[in-house]
Amino acid sequence: MAQQATPVRTARLGRAIGSEPTAVGGVVLLLPRGAEVSARRPAPLPSASLHTLGRTLARAGRSEGLVAHVVRYRYRGWNGAQAQLARDAAWAADEAVRRYGDVPLCLAGTDMGGRAALHAGGHPAVTTVVALAPWLPEDDVAAPPEPVKQLQGRRVLIVHGTNDERTDPELSFRLAARVKKANRDACRFEVHTDGHGLRQYRSEVLALTADFVMGSLFGHPCSRPVEDALAAPPPLGLRMPLASGFAGARAPGV
Repeated sequence: MAQQATPVRTARLGRAIGSEPTAVGGVVLLLPRGAEVSARRPAPLPSASLHTLGRTLARAGRSEGLVAHVVRYRYRGWNGAQAQLARDAAWAADEAVRRYGDVPLCLAGTDMGGRAALHAGGHPAVTTVVALAPWLPEDDVAAPPEPVKQLQGRRVLIVHGTNDERTDPELSFRLAARVKKANRDACRFEVHTDGHGLRQYRSEVLALTADFVMGSLFGHPCSRPVEDALAAPPPLGLRMPLASGFAGARAPGV
């Protein structure tokens, strides 16, 4: 009996979050968390927090025709030099261009998805990169450092809780310092006493992200804290505290 070929796994875009606009003016690709090493399929549904972020951004950008999709990876793991999550993020950017044409793209990821967003940020259509509590490898003199040159010309936001016990906030600070040397349009906010899920100040993180994305994708005026963080020299603009009650460009109902 002939053996059946194992089906090739493919990445895909999830259904648009919320109502898809008639005319798309920009795209946010949401990159879920993953694992350092795994050949398993990703979880069938992304975390509720990622969907909340997608709904927040879709509402904030409704008048501009912003659409948000969750990227469905082929595999759960980054898997070393294969960097499979970053490859899937780059594929998703290609797919967004194929579907929607020449519109600005934002890659927004959490945990390992944050690392994928940073790696794939060099895609020609990407103008904005957001990494929330990004997973980053420990410093290793034997391994090449995380790349940053691909982020030149992009607007980059990193947000990390100071009490994160899953991903080291000091590693994201060191990366942000390297990014800032290659690209002045980068900033990093610290959420004091918050953990990996950024739940304690969720509304502030959502408002900050919406403020940054709307300013970066569509040229809306950013809030004063974001403008100050982008303009401040290191380390000030890379350890900017996210104040309780931050409103920014908060979307209605957030």
